[in-house]
Amino acid sequence: MTTATTGTTAVTGAVGTAHTRVEGLAKVTGAARYAGEIPFAELAHGWLVLSTVARGRIRSVEDAPVRAMPGVLTVLHHGNAPRVDGDYVGMLGKPDPTVAVFQHDRVPYLGWPVALVVAETSEQAREAAEALVVRYDQEPHDVAFFAGRPGTYTPQTPGTETEKGDLEAELTASAVVVDAEYTTPEEHHSSMEPHAAMARWDSGRLEVVDSNQGSTWVAGELAKLFSLDPESVRVRSEHVGGAFGSKGVRPHQVLAVMAATVLHRPVRVVLTRRQMFSLVGYRSPTAQRVRLGADPDGRLRALDHQAQSLTSTVHEFVEPSASVARAMYDADAHHTVNQVVALDVPTPTWMRAPGEAPGSFALESALDELAEKCGLDPIALRTRNEPDAGPVSGLPFSSRNLLACFEEGARRFGWADRDPAPGLRREGRWLLGTGTAAASFPTMVMPSTAAVTAEADGTFTVRISAADVGTGARTALTLIAADALEVAPDRIRVRIADSDFGPAMIAGGSMGTRSWGWAVTAAVGELREQLALGGDIPPQGITARADTTEALGALPEKERHSFGAQFAEVAVDTTTGEIRVRRLLGIFAAGRIINPLTARSQFIGGMTWGLSMALHEEAVRDQASGGHVNADFAGYHFAAHADVPLIEADWVDDPDDDPVGIKGIGEIGIVGTAAAIANAVWHATGVRHRNLPIRPDRVLLAGGEPAGGRHA
Repeated sequence: MTTATTGTTAVTGAVGTAHTRVEGLAKVTGAARYAGEIPFAELAHGWLVLSTVARGRIRSVEDAPVRAMPGVLTVLHHGNAPRVDGDYVGMLGKPDPTVAVFQHDRVPYLGWPVALVVAETSEQAREAAEALVVRYDQEPHDVAFFAGRPGTYTPQTPGTETEKGDLEAELTASAVVVDAEYTTPEEHHSSMEPHAAMARWDSGRLEVVDSNQGSTWVAGELAKLFSLDPESVRVRSEHVGGAFGSKGVRPHQVLAVMAATVLHRPVRVVLTRRQMFSLVGYRSPTAQRVRLGADPDGRLRALDHQAQSLTSTVHEFVEPSASVARAMYDADAHHTVNQVVALDVPTPTWMRAPGEAPGSFALESALDELAEKCGLDPIALRTRNEPDAGPVSGLPFSSRNLLACFEEGARRFGWADRDPAPGLRREGRWLLGTGTAAASFPTMVMPSTAAVTAEADGTFTVRISAADVGTGARTALTLIAADALEVAPDRIRVRIADSDFGPAMIAGGSMGTRSWGWAVTAAVGELREQLALGGDIPPQGITARADTTEALGALPEKERHSFGAQFAEVAVDTTTGEIRVRRLLGIFAAGRIINPLTARSQFIGGMTWGLSMALHEEAVRDQASGGHVNADFAGYHFAAHADVPLIEADWVDDPDDDPVGIKGIGEIGIVGTAAAIANAVWHATGVRHRNLPIRPDRVLLAGGEPAGGRHA
């Protein structure tokens, strides 16, 4: 047995130094298995059949011929599927009917699950699913989204609308006014790994091997849906190939459980790329109106941000695009509101920086327009309207280093050499321009539990129901534990993504590492107290557990955010309409950086997505059918290697006032990037583009030579 000590020599400084991923070798050698490829004895395969009408009722599922096909084990549909509790209250405090599948004959949108064919092989299941005939009583559908359309309403949810001061009076009194509308299209997560789940019963206990953002979340929802004891459900999600908000509780997990229950054998359901476009959520299109009123020197008197998005008729989800304005700029009067309209479409969901990504495009573009009208440098305008406290809440900021980001970014980008007027720089057939925008994302934290064990061999094992969705969370938690224990990182083993480890925050809202790191640090503190008592470590080790619920409740109420400054240089070919982003620079104030290597990767990944948002991504819905015309990677364009220039990401010192100092970096990289690129396109051409993406045809139709005041 080993003496109870953390090591003869204290090793500190793991946090803040670059470390490669602890699971990196397993991933590049193929040893890391994902949910869709783990073998199980007697595994059966389910293939989903989706509706081909956008609204109506299922008249019949003609499954008899399909059941006779080779290898087919069963065909589940609304007429024979196990019942679930459709009134269960989910994690968000309300039922989610999108996962109560096969419970009725209603079809609310094109791509709604209507049957699951289960067979011995995935090939047999697919062939049978494609042969299944489903007949419908079709009804007229409505999928048209546009600004101010009938049926738009303000949800009765706290925080949907905020007001301060007399907005209309301040707008009237303003010397300079911007009143503009901006739109963003429907966008999709497009994670590399498709959604997949295997379900089986083992000695009366349900086990699910899944690709998700929170194992305890999925386990809890499945327990509620199937009226099970929570202790009888175990969900594991060892490796995840991207998520971005889409990998929560979805129909494929529920259907895998149903099929495993009926067949008494393991069943796996894997979604196709095309199925993901209707089954796992997306970012709603938005129509946003921003009104800014200012004095001649650019000081804001009024800020009004109104945002509209769509939701389904099944389940309300609101893209909170206007909310980003509440923490950004000071003004005498503030008004923000998020509105929604219910259509015959799939339910949207969280997607990287929900609200902040589309909202920052509108707000930061409007700020650029105001700077133009006031004859001010865009950074000078933002500096002039920097708040001392929350512009709406009045709460103090835990830390706010946005101006430091702009100062460092301007220095490194060469902003001082920028021509103030648009359309002055040309390089052959290319017009050149630069733009900037601010970024912010709220810093949040949720209760989590963790356990840390001092093993007899001198190593330490951390157990926490965290999720590593490709962000490097395992590595970050390894470094946090190593620093807290004062040992080298190679003495730490981190086990994650198992609901048996107890409740923990999901990987979402940029609060995963902050929430988990706090719990791990607290558990280490408890363990060190036990080890300080001395004595040998028994073969089973010594384990300490922690729950951060009480500690988080003691946090003072403040405005807590990460901030950033985005800079872009573009070249615009006015003959072809092509836009090339030549440079992107992001400087961030994001609290304590745990692992610079993976942190920089996160920032660059977000900025790459922002470039894609600005120039490429657009899901197009056919009004006649109600479905997508580009539900694949051939038609849904996003940035490829050739589209991505040199991207630089760095950060400024940003000490925070809470015990862990971690803020979160998963989402802020995308915020403001699209606006910076759009502002650069205006600086290159003199034409303001208010509708994303800025496609070549839009550049050509708007005209590419300088013409003050034009917009597209």
